[in-house]
Amino acid sequence: MKPSPSSERIRAVDWLRGLSVLVMIQCHALVLLRPELRQSTTTKQLLRVDGLVAPAFLFSAGFALALLLVRGASQGSRGARFGRNLRRIAQVLGVATLVNWMWFPLFREPRWLVRMDILHCVGVSLLLALPVATLLASRPRVLRGTALTLALTTFFLSPLGEAVNGPWATVLNKSTGAVFPLLPWLGFTWLGTYAGAVAAEGGRAGLVRALLFLIGLGCAGWLAANPLNGLYPEHHFFVTNPSNAAERWMWVCIGLLALVALETRVAPGGAPSRARRFLETFGSSSLSAYVFHLGLLYFNVLGFSFQVAWGNRSGWGQYTLLTVALIALTYGLCRGLDLLPDASRRGMRWLSRIVRVDTGEKIADPR
Repeated sequence: MKPSPSSERIRAVDWLRGLSVLVMIQCHALVLLRPELRQSTTTKQLLRVDGLVAPAFLFSAGFALALLLVRGASQGSRGARFGRNLRRIAQVLGVATLVNWMWFPLFREPRWLVRMDILHCVGVSLLLALPVATLLASRPRVLRGTALTLALTTFFLSPLGEAVNGPWATVLNKSTGAVFPLLPWLGFTWLGTYAGAVAAEGGRAGLVRALLFLIGLGCAGWLAANPLNGLYPEHHFFVTNPSNAAERWMWVCIGLLALVALETRVAPGGAPSRARRFLETFGSSSLSAYVFHLGLLYFNVLGFSFQVAWGNRSGWGQYTLLTVALIALTYGLCRGLDLLPDASRRGMRWLSRIVRVDTGEKIADPR
């Protein structure tokens, strides 16, 4: 008998996304450092950690997509799940386009409108994964095999994608200015889809097994750096080589495995700590946090931005304080945005009570 998909809530993935937001803000805030400090050994070590942010976001996105679709298929709501995911993808792509509009002179150079940055990469990757995950959601074991095959195929083809020219180069490589082209980054979304399908069927225990498998596979790919480098024509090893991708997904999966272990120590149903609420706010509002921190850091509002005030002039101490302040302000804006729907509903209820009372008084006293 096929095991029914588990309904366990896996908060560790939300925590991974929240931690990724924090590291992303720290990474972007490096523009505040003095130029010579950005060339230091400390900065290079930070950038090694920062290089895990995009894989973590893409992995988490693929994981959530597969998890919800497989669970939806078991409950007979696959069509509704498909529609919600499609709307969410449209929202991500809309925000991505808005960010590009704020960055570039689109009326003079409209090609920048669709430049592949991280949000475009997430949106397009999910758009490619959505039909596959939807069609195979009722057969999670087939889905996870398909997703894993597509992930490995994407990584192994990535070095060859550097030679692509013409319109496809816009989305497949960096030759036209893309920051996060589909090769190799789409592969991390497929890996997340694989893990999400396993977790939907086997719960937290299934996720642990999937992560251990991916860690082992990633370690093998990492150790095979030399033969994998020699397998292809000359290419950017630290961008497209499968060994580099394997090292990245290995560390992402190790981090997620640690968070899953931490989650098992949290009492179910207990009140979350302040630290957990803080992290989960970023995990659930990662799209808002992305836009808000970029606005605070780069966009000149009434003559102020972090970059205008402190860019290229900060030592390590000031950089640390400014990064903490940037995180705090981003958190406050995310919380404020989250509270807007509740405040709106409370306002509507208050207004309806006023209207009812006012109408009642007019009926009682028709003068």
